[in-house]
Amino acid sequence: MARQAERRAATSAAILAAARDLFRAEGYEAVSIDDIAAAAGCTKGAFYHHFPTKQAIFDQLVDDVQAEIAAEVSSRPPATGEGEDVMAGAIGAYLAAANRPDVRRILLIDGPVVLGWRRWRQIDDAHFAGMVRAGAARLMGPQASAVEVDAAARLVLGAVMEAALALGDAADEGASAVDYGVSLTRLLRGLRPA
Repeated sequence: MARQAERRAATSAAILAAARDLFRAEGYEAVSIDDIAAAAGCTKGAFYHHFPTKQAIFDQLVDDVQAEIAAEVSSRPPATGEGEDVMAGAIGAYLAAANRPDVRRILLIDGPVVLGWRRWRQIDDAHFAGMVRAGAARLMGPQASAVEVDAAARLVLGAVMEAALALGDAADEGASAVDYGVSLTRLLRGLRPA
């Protein structure tokens, strides 16, 4: 039984890896389930055994990419400086990671279109909303109510997503996440108590 589970896990991993490479290189619309199965070295039936649809595997990949970026951002050495500098540094790291060529098309170009804005936001929220909320709470201080902190976190998340999408749509793949980080630092300074 363990060997069968290992084979299933290996097939699923091969399908995910093949799909990720194909979606990254060609885009969601240009890739078929047949393409993914062939690249993974399995049958179309094996694909359907693991994933009910092409969109289902894409959804899983977007979630996986967001999880990888969240782990990367969380594992960064602690930054020094003011709270808004620390938070802007983490956001800048997210923007830079999301704009990498191996991630950009899946996460920023095809992700919102294929999954729809609501689902794309749910996946992002699962990985980043808590971090942004905690950062906003630290900046705003104990006098800020939970409602105020949540509103501020939503506004910051909106700004970050707008920056991410702008970077994803930029003609220059090297569009600077640093520039957005500088502006976000200024924005975050406004969260501090007067």
